[in-house]
Amino acid sequence: MSTQPLHPIPFFNYPRTFQAIEEQVVAIVRDVIHRGAFIMQRDLEEFEARLADYLGVRHALGVANATDGLTMLWRAVGLQPGDEILFPSHTMVASPASVVHAGGVPVPVDCGPDHLMDPDAAERAIGPRTRGIMPVQLNGRTCDMDRICAIADKRGLVIIEDAAQALGSRFRDRPAGTFGRGAAFSFYPAKILGCLGDGGAVVTNDDEVARRVRLLRDHGRNEHGDVELWGLNSRLDNLQAAVLDFQLRGYGQVIEHRRSLARRYEDRLRTVRQVTLPPGPDEDTGHYDVYQNYEVEAERRDELRAHLSARGIGTLIQWGGRAVHQYAALGFTQSLPATDRLFTRCLMLPMNMTVTVDDVDRIAGEIAAFYGSALC
Repeated sequence: MSTQPLHPIPFFNYPRTFQAIEEQVVAIVRDVIHRGAFIMQRDLEEFEARLADYLGVRHALGVANATDGLTMLWRAVGLQPGDEILFPSHTMVASPASVVHAGGVPVPVDCGPDHLMDPDAAERAIGPRTRGIMPVQLNGRTCDMDRICAIADKRGLVIIEDAAQALGSRFRDRPAGTFGRGAAFSFYPAKILGCLGDGGAVVTNDDEVARRVRLLRDHGRNEHGDVELWGLNSRLDNLQAAVLDFQLRGYGQVIEHRRSLARRYEDRLRTVRQVTLPPGPDEDTGHYDVYQNYEVEAERRDELRAHLSARGIGTLIQWGGRAVHQYAALGFTQSLPATDRLFTRCLMLPMNMTVTVDDVDRIAGEIAAFYGSALC
């Protein structure tokens, strides 16, 4: 008796993700092309307005990518050469790179049990040249912003949020990206709200920060064509904005699907003691997580990953398996033991719109089989 081979479960299925909306996207592309509306047209304005309304902010500005967005924000708040900015080392190198590109000095700090910036570690790292804090709202979860904001207020520090992975996430019912002077979001294709290439947005409630970012994203030019400062060419393409605007209309359903998958992972894996799960969707009323990623900690992580791969299940270790402070060429000397330990254990399981509840059951079953554990 033959058995049907199990279908592979890739970590992220790019073709299937966009096939699901192919008909609508093709219609959008055709409309934009027929209008010749490619750079800073009404589609961008409509998306910016919808995004600002979704987050409850005064300004949302489409930019070419989140890294540029963060760089422009640091410039907009007046970062000076030598100013130090605290950031969690468990992040993409793009986060601290934005500080460097703006003339500052990034200072890595340790993470806490939730894999986000540890407020105590951040406070201990403050020195005489510290100017700001950049919390990274990672994996679709918002940091403990009560603590971080209290530290910033006490020490007179500016907060710029790297909210690239956190659109829709909330802390105490306040959206990620609304706690500091400004924030940047990413619309890279694998993000929950992803476009067909690179894309990002800056959001802020500060009118002057918004004015300066508008200049910076378009060569320093104002609405009259006068150049007020040295700027970048970092505008969100109008075509990408049109696709994003379409997707943002149904964003709530996307988040609910991801939260349902997270709930299923938790239900199935909570008795596997060798795996530490992220906080569950119903675990902490102070947080509303959107699960951009489902990052666990696992004993014998590399062996588990090989076991899953052999059974057609894709996984990923963020940032190529290294935290920012672990890149020797960048010259960091800080000791970050919690982050070092995390990067021997962290592993991301499939979490996206192409993953089904049955897929989660199969993944969980393979994990339990690897450890010889029983599932719930």
